[in-house]
Amino acid sequence: MSLESAPILAFVATANAEAARAFYEGVLGLRFVAEEPGVALVFSVGDRDTLRVSVLPEHTPPPHSVLGWKVDDIEQALTALSARGVVFEFFEMLEQDDDGICTFPNGDRVAWFLDPAGNMLSITEAGPT
Repeated sequence: MSLESAPILAFVATANAEAARAFYEGVLGLRFVAEEPGVALVFSVGDRDTLRVSVLPEHTPPPHSVLGWKVDDIEQALTALSARGVVFEFFEMLEQDDDGICTFPNGDRVAWFLDPAGNMLSITEAGPT
């Protein structure tokens, strides 16, 4: 058995289910599938993957990215998300352009943003292969 072709089931956490649903459904445009009251919100991501937003009494977000999306055009994705109110993060230790995009030596381009619970999310445009 290999997991190589199995759909992904991703998890993030929140202490505020209402704010999480408004963000993941309303701002990011993910399709809301179900709510398990007091347990999780479930979203469909693409044709195969699922995001579960676990609802916890308290949540301290980790200091690193927990979820990201591969995009074909990072500028287009950044512009669309910014228009929906997403604010992109800047980090002193990284070289980023005025929009917050960091270009890595392999050509990957990444921009980061936070969900309402403070979870670090990202969009990535792959560099040349």
